[in-house]
Amino acid sequence: MPSFEVLDQDGKVVKSEDLAGKGRKTIIYFYPKDNTPGCTAEACSLRDNYAVLTEAGYHVIGVSKDNPGSHAGFRSKYDLPFTLLADTTTQMLQDFGAWGEKKMYGKTTMGTLRRTFIFDEDGILERIIEKVDTRNAASQILEG
Repeated sequence: MPSFEVLDQDGKVVKSEDLAGKGRKTIIYFYPKDNTPGCTAEACSLRDNYAVLTEAGYHVIGVSKDNPGSHAGFRSKYDLPFTLLADTTTQMLQDFGAWGEKKMYGKTTMGTLRRTFIFDEDGILERIIEKVDTRNAASQILEG
């Protein structure tokens, strides 16, 4: 797992070493923006299947470049039971390979690439989902 240190939705520092080697698998999913249709669908898929994911041994974390305040509102509005990390500098996004060129409305811009990374209990990468089905994000993870 790449090293990182960012704030969560409550302004608390979360570090990569807080996750690896804790006896549980970690899902880190990167999404473009709080409160947008696709990102909300993805978050709600993970929320609705959160019990199944945790029973399967997963710890879920969402990451975008939104600030902690935006994350707090998004988390509260949709009753999300998992942590949201604020990578306002995009350093974590870049280190994970979740920042890059995107084409939208005929223009190429740099932005968040929607990707899901699944790590084992020791923080070793098991799988990357690059074509995330936002409405069925949890099943994509579980079917892996």
